[in-house]
Amino acid sequence: MGTAAVEVTDLVKRYGGTTAVAGLSFTAARGAVTALLGPNGAGKTSTIEICEGFRRADAGRVRVLGLDPAADARALKPRVGVMPQSGGVPTGARAGEWLRLMASFHADPVPPELLLERLGLTGAVRTPFRRLSGGQQQRLSLAAAVIGRPELVFLDEPTAGLDPQARRATWDLVAELRSAGVGVVLTTHYMEEAEHLADHVVIIDHGRVVAAGSTADLTDAQQELRFRTGTDLDTESLRRALPGTSQVTALPGGQYVVVTADPAGLGPEFLATLTTWCAAHGVLPEELRVQRRTLEDVFLELTGRDLRES
Repeated sequence: MGTAAVEVTDLVKRYGGTTAVAGLSFTAARGAVTALLGPNGAGKTSTIEICEGFRRADAGRVRVLGLDPAADARALKPRVGVMPQSGGVPTGARAGEWLRLMASFHADPVPPELLLERLGLTGAVRTPFRRLSGGQQQRLSLAAAVIGRPELVFLDEPTAGLDPQARRATWDLVAELRSAGVGVVLTTHYMEEAEHLADHVVIIDHGRVVAAGSTADLTDAQQELRFRTGTDLDTESLRRALPGTSQVTALPGGQYVVVTADPAGLGPEFLATLTTWCAAHGVLPEELRVQRRTLEDVFLELTGRDLRES
């Protein structure tokens, strides 16, 4: 990865008596995709809005392309692309006219017709924004964010509401931005999307970073074994019997997940210990399989499985 496009250090943001961001720090590199992940209310939106210059921090330091996003907003605007989740386009603006207007603000824009074709919007050039489908609105906002050939782009839920073909086209465009040396900061609730696109993942919860690293760093530190049984297990007894440091979690439907940080991993000795314990307790493990944890597994482990109200 290249030099820093975004540097956030000890960031704090409060709203009245509520602390939305509580000492958060991370770096996003140029020429790389950084995914900022977290449940609703974790502090992602406040953090991104401060980086974009739309809000001011209460404490901490933020630098975007080496500049202060609030004090140096005028200098940063031509260099940074922003795709808000809400669209940010006047409801009566026609798709083609809006994109040509955005192009007129830049010295060397991407030709609007090229982006319209690339994102499947050629047939909607004369359609007002309010009459575009949700997916078309998303794609038009993405086109507006990248038309100025930015050095850094913020993408907020860029594929929300898109069908598989449009999502894949968006992924391809993000990969091209990375290859061109553009820094991309991405927020998404699609863990598959983050796993596919991100060079670096930052997971935040309650305004703090709870994990950061590449997808491989976050998912390969522990291995996972899953099996099913028709018998309720004493998970604590099983955990104590297994070698190394392990966790045993019961899931709905009689499923059990065993995660280990043992350096030997889920090898023959580990499997022999588990099956011996099961035999001694009259348990028949079915559908026994070892698999790599996904980013979603890690995310839920770190932030919990309970629904959030906001």
